[in-house]
Amino acid sequence: MWDVSYQLKGHDTTFYHFGSQSEGTTIPGLQSDTDLLVTNNNFNIMYTMADWQQGKFNFLMVRDADTPPQHYLLQWIRKDLPLPVTYTDEPDFVTDSYGRVFLSNMSLVRVAAAAWGDAHLRRGPSNSGREDEDYVYALKCNILPPEIMSWFTKMGQAYWPSQETFEAAKKCVCFLVPDGYHGSLNKNIEWRITPNFIERLLMFSLNIVQMKCLVVLKIIKKKEFVKYFPHENCKFTTFHCKTALFFTLERTPPTLWTECRLIECIVRCLQTILEFLNQGECPHFIVEGVDLFHGKMCRQCQLNLKQAIQGMIQDDMHVLFHLQSDDLGQRLMALPHEMQPYPGDDVNAAICGKLARNMFVQYLICVTMECHRLCKNEEAELCISLDNSLTMLENLAINDSATRYHKNVIKYMVKSLMSIKASVTSSRSIQSGQHLPQDIWQLYGETLNTDVVSSKLKLASMHYCRGELRRAESVLSEVEFDLDESVQSVCGCGRELINDKLSQAFCDYAVHTYSHTQLIKKLAFCVRFLREEKFCAPLFLWCEKYRSVGDDVYHRSANEYFYMDWAEVDARPFLLYLQYLTYRGLGVRHRQLEAFHGLKDTVTSLDKMDQLYTHPNFQRPLNSSGDIS
Repeated sequence: MWDVSYQLKGHDTTFYHFGSQSEGTTIPGLQSDTDLLVTNNNFNIMYTMADWQQGKFNFLMVRDADTPPQHYLLQWIRKDLPLPVTYTDEPDFVTDSYGRVFLSNMSLVRVAAAAWGDAHLRRGPSNSGREDEDYVYALKCNILPPEIMSWFTKMGQAYWPSQETFEAAKKCVCFLVPDGYHGSLNKNIEWRITPNFIERLLMFSLNIVQMKCLVVLKIIKKKEFVKYFPHENCKFTTFHCKTALFFTLERTPPTLWTECRLIECIVRCLQTILEFLNQGECPHFIVEGVDLFHGKMCRQCQLNLKQAIQGMIQDDMHVLFHLQSDDLGQRLMALPHEMQPYPGDDVNAAICGKLARNMFVQYLICVTMECHRLCKNEEAELCISLDNSLTMLENLAINDSATRYHKNVIKYMVKSLMSIKASVTSSRSIQSGQHLPQDIWQLYGETLNTDVVSSKLKLASMHYCRGELRRAESVLSEVEFDLDESVQSVCGCGRELINDKLSQAFCDYAVHTYSHTQLIKKLAFCVRFLREEKFCAPLFLWCEKYRSVGDDVYHRSANEYFYMDWAEVDARPFLLYLQYLTYRGLGVRHRQLEAFHGLKDTVTSLDKMDQLYTHPNFQRPLNSSGDIS
């Protein structure tokens, strides 16, 4: 989705999802971040000069005698000839005493800071504008360096991983992330090599018991290990847990990894961590010559943690029974020698529902970014910009590199942009008092199934604004029929819902549905009106498009800035508000009162009250109820 969104902006960028959420090794109590790795495909990272490509931003991986393990310097090579650049005054580059020009690892940090503004957060190599998201801007390296290739000599010498996994790993690429070596004099120009795809292959080869073991290790790390680190500079990370699991798997027979021996497996992993702490070094499972404790844990913290783990093991792991995350302790106590499972069907439904909802939330955020780009484009009229975007999407869809996932995203984005175009055209006709053009109905018709109701609500709103109340009533009746309890509301404004609960009916539907086309029939996107669509929107929404009172514009966060050029409202309350207006105009008093009481119940429902003051889509129902009171 993000690939297509950025290609519309003219950026050849690829997004990759990594981390525990994509691996399935997290639980709600761990509150895991969403991890994305972003790479620009215009960069060509070379291991030798033979890899040079004309027209690309070429960088040669360089290691000197004093270059730290797992790190490289990136020497700038010319675009037109395979020769080094010898001089530059650009701030993103550093020239050494030999006249070599190296790319600063702060260059990508500055890109992220410019994108996120005041909301920019930096944690190691990751950058973000939100606490629950981590974006790592990296450079793709198509050739595995020697320190990774040496790992393949282990093939066939251990219990794990399998030969098939090793063979698949040989085809993987790696990345260079902007993270210098702790304490290095050249920290600002060092790039760390990271084999993300190989690590993903290893994670995907785990069985359910091994995944449970890693999840429990993460919980222990978060709830118990944190007590032994007095300051922020020392920390035991999730990657340390994963590394301990990998080394334990390598030397443990597969017969050990069974449900009834889960606690024994956890103890084996803790013993592996103890070995690391005893020797004062944690090796990387894949990259040779790396100490993962360097810059993360001082020796005193290592000794403190060693003493704590020894105490846990000597106490027969009773610490597990006191863990509160997702009732882990209680479920372990329920059965003496095995973990009490969650009710399987409920968990499966909850996971499927959240995955389905989150997938389309990401899609809506991409549409939001495109709307923002269109609104800020002062060089072209909106309809022309929309036509240009639609043409670009059509070209992307027929590109040889487009996968079926890209094509699904493109299909939904085309419908969303066509819906905007139809509404903008209608708004201008209403403003000028002209008849609607004949092709407008074809545009509306092609976009009505963007999701279950949002495009239909925009059509009903247009009919109401034109005074066509019977037509509006007909569309609203169809929307009311479609909007049953199994339909889940989805918002893409980029702000977090405090009490964002999924309906059980939607989760049950998602369990048995794997098709995007079927899932979207049970999703109600928020209804969005740009400024150019205002004559197709009720009057109270006009006010929502002008929310500035002066200097407050300069104090908005990056997320708030994005949704200031339009008005958005949740589908259910907007349906009730339109029904109230329509039936009032038609003089159908009992239906008007039904809509009024329905809107009142939506605003005053207890599970929404904490959202009314924190989220714009729930502020609109409050405003609409005030408009009709």
